[in-house]
Amino acid sequence: MTASIVYKGDLRCECTHIQSNSIIETDAPTDNRGKGERFSPTDLVCVSLATCMITTMGIRANDMNVNLRDTKIDITKYMLSEPRRIGKIDITLHIPNADIDNKDKKILEMVGNNCPVMKSLHPDLQLNISYHWS
Repeated sequence: MTASIVYKGDLRCECTHIQSNSIIETDAPTDNRGKGERFSPTDLVCVSLATCMITTMGIRANDMNVNLRDTKIDITKYMLSEPRRIGKIDITLHIPNADIDNKDKKILEMVGNNCPVMKSLHPDLQLNISYHWS
């Protein structure tokens, strides 16, 4: 088992990761009857995508002796209705390592663009991903 989830009422869930016993809570967003006091489930989809991208890039970067530490990722989620769903995700990676040649940058971008979460998303979801190497 990966996780155990308990619905706490008031549109909030408590999610426990079985292996580590770490806990995250979710809350419905304010535009969907929630308090917006925690990540919403759709927020977590976006966060999962971005963290999967940088994690897989980090694995490959370690093999290349490239340091991606302190990479910052900005995410913007756009919701659609009928049916309510994520319509678009904008992701911008700010990678503070100017000592990488263009070939290695392209390799790392390809790895990020092909992470497992990316490959699990519906093809109708619009993704705008940009890499800023500084």
